[in-house]
Amino acid sequence: MGALPVFRWRLAPDGYATRRQLRALGLRPGGQDVAAQLERPRRRRGPLVAYLYRVDLAVPVRPMTPARRAALERANRARRLCPVCRRDAGYVIPTSLGTCVPCAYPDPHEGPEGSTQ
Repeated sequence: MGALPVFRWRLAPDGYATRRQLRALGLRPGGQDVAAQLERPRRRRGPLVAYLYRVDLAVPVRPMTPARRAALERANRARRLCPVCRRDAGYVIPTSLGTCVPCAYPDPHEGPEGSTQ
C-alpha cells in the first residue's frame, strides 16, 4: 500500500469520515484500512492527525443485544468498585489512583477506627 492521501484540516472531500463521524451516522469502519488522514498544524509537538475512512465501505453498527448490555453494565460497575475497601465509589475510579479517593488520601486527622483524636 502506498502513502495515504493527506488533507488539511476541514478540507477533506466528501465520502471520508473519522470514526466519530461514522458513529454519528450509525456506521463503523468494518475492517477497512485507513483511507486518508487529516493534518492540523500544531505549534510545538508536530501536527495533529485524524484518520479517515471511506463512508461507502462502512458497515452498520452492530445492534445492542441484552447480553452485550449486561456485559457493559458489569464492566462499568467493576470500574467503580474500589479494590481496597470493596465499596462502590459512585464514580469511575481513576487509573492514576487505583483506588477510591478516600482510600488514596485518607484523612490524617482520623484515628484507625475513624474517630477523631
